[in-house]
Amino acid sequence: MKIIVPMAGRGSRLRPHTLTVPKPLIPIAGKPIVHRLVEDIAAVINQPISEIAFIIHKDFGKAVETELVAIAEKLGASGSIYYQNEALGTAHAILCAKESMSGPLVVAYADTLFRADFTLDQTADSVIWVKKVDDPSAFGVVQLNEQNEIIDFVEKPKDFVSDLAIIGIYYFKSGETLREELQFLLDNNVVKGGEYQLTDALENMKQKGMRFVPGTVDEWMDCGNKAVTVETNSRMLQFLHDEGKDLVSSSAVVTNATIIPPCFIGDHVVIENSTVGPNVSVGAHTKITDSNVKNSLIQTQSTISNANLDDAMIGNHAKFDGNFTKISIGDYSVLE
Repeated sequence: MKIIVPMAGRGSRLRPHTLTVPKPLIPIAGKPIVHRLVEDIAAVINQPISEIAFIIHKDFGKAVETELVAIAEKLGASGSIYYQNEALGTAHAILCAKESMSGPLVVAYADTLFRADFTLDQTADSVIWVKKVDDPSAFGVVQLNEQNEIIDFVEKPKDFVSDLAIIGIYYFKSGETLREELQFLLDNNVVKGGEYQLTDALENMKQKGMRFVPGTVDEWMDCGNKAVTVETNSRMLQFLHDEGKDLVSSSAVVTNATIIPPCFIGDHVVIENSTVGPNVSVGAHTKITDSNVKNSLIQTQSTISNANLDDAMIGNHAKFDGNFTKISIGDYSVLE
């Protein structure tokens, strides 16, 4: 089994955090989004992963490429890097990894996380991960027949046809077939809004009689902007806590301080005279003093003092003093 992960550009909705770190590498509960994503996919498909292909922009740099390959290797897979340097749509992005598209594979967009306990139907030509939602009109949805097979894809339906939203993860029994259908779109300039779309390839495959079925997930967590990323961090912490995972590093130094679970506390974190939690992730080598922090995501090597933080997201190498009188804030920074 292979996994194809289109990562596109750095993203603008999470600025300033994505100016130096691509969004899929922002940590959720102490682990990069894309790392958690491929781990959870591997758990669902329950078979060895031979390769993970990451599709990125060339400006991500070699350090990011090295980290992505390491993520693949941690799952016992080889890591491959492909480039999409022009935003020409989802079908174009996936096809950038055409050299890796053989045999069964999963395509997964790297800005979403999920929790699921379903068995992958490997007899189907494709399985599309879906989640029941309250407002289907905001999503692309699938429509099912009585045999629980997908008979239609509907983008943001005005009238109710289904409440099963497509979350952006797909299984294909034949990578070769998917590659041919994507190439057909490019060869024949099948575009919508100036972009080549995966949904057009899916529709063509369905029209040829290929069998599509849903894979229903229990939880679907977005990492699109700051607000939902902080919420996703909180939810993931709770899941891991409920599973009995130890989330506090043994090298953390906690002095006259209280940690209210669930919290992730990274290596060599120092917490003094503070209350941290619930729902807080603190990256390695960060120091928190004389502060109260809850429902927040703080990355590595930052310094927080005299602060009362709630629903906050703070990047790497940041310094925040709640008693500040002098500030130095770069592009896209936000203080609320």
